[in-house]
Amino acid sequence: MSPGFEYLASLVGLIRQGTINIVDLTHPLNEHTPVISLPPEIGRSSPGFTKTTISNFDDHGPGWAWNFLQMGEHCGTHFDAPNHWITGRHHATGSTETMAIDNFIAPACVIDVSEKVLNDDSYLLSVNDIEQYEAQHGQIGDGALVLMRTDWYKRMGTPAFLNDNCSPGPTADAMRFLAEQRDVRGFGVEQVGTDAGAAGGFVPPFPAHHYMHAKNGFGLASLAHLDQLPAKGSVVIAAPLKITGGSGSPVRVLALVPN
Repeated sequence: MSPGFEYLASLVGLIRQGTINIVDLTHPLNEHTPVISLPPEIGRSSPGFTKTTISNFDDHGPGWAWNFLQMGEHCGTHFDAPNHWITGRHHATGSTETMAIDNFIAPACVIDVSEKVLNDDSYLLSVNDIEQYEAQHGQIGDGALVLMRTDWYKRMGTPAFLNDNCSPGPTADAMRFLAEQRDVRGFGVEQVGTDAGAAGGFVPPFPAHHYMHAKNGFGLASLAHLDQLPAKGSVVIAAPLKITGGSGSPVRVLALVPN
């Protein structure tokens, strides 16, 4: 028996014993799932989620039930691949089909700014926030997934979730720091997109997309339950659908968390 098998068997045992918990960081996907609407002068918006019954143990299929789904790639809790953004369009391994699959499993660093967001819907994650996190928990390691905890997920199902131009996100300096000074694998948030609501006016515009996808990194948006993760020590699994040329995908995001 190989040592690798023993490690995997031990992991399964720890999960079954409850020593390691599995936290679901995903919102349910349904007709009420909010999606970003773009002004017509910028471009076309993504359609929302729809589910149409093909058969449901009826005349259309007496022994089975299945549905027809329609949605955009970036709907609900979703994965942004590098080729989603103009800065990442030239990466040969930048689509959901071609990305290296080891990208989909990463140690998580959760930076908690929820108290600041409670008093400021438009709060911006700064380099100072990152440095304060590192002073307490150690430097963000290579290949980490940085998650911005805002507790925004608790607004799901209310108009305050989209909140137009008043939603939190990172500053351009913070994203430049993570991309250039820390070799992070991805960046994730609880908001509908990885950038702040007002990020179209930043320099560069939409810096989470600009910097993360330029370095062939990914984004995760509309995450839930980041308040159940420790600041450091959990592992996140986020595997998108393997869509040929795909720029993203709805995704089931799971975290392995020591109990």
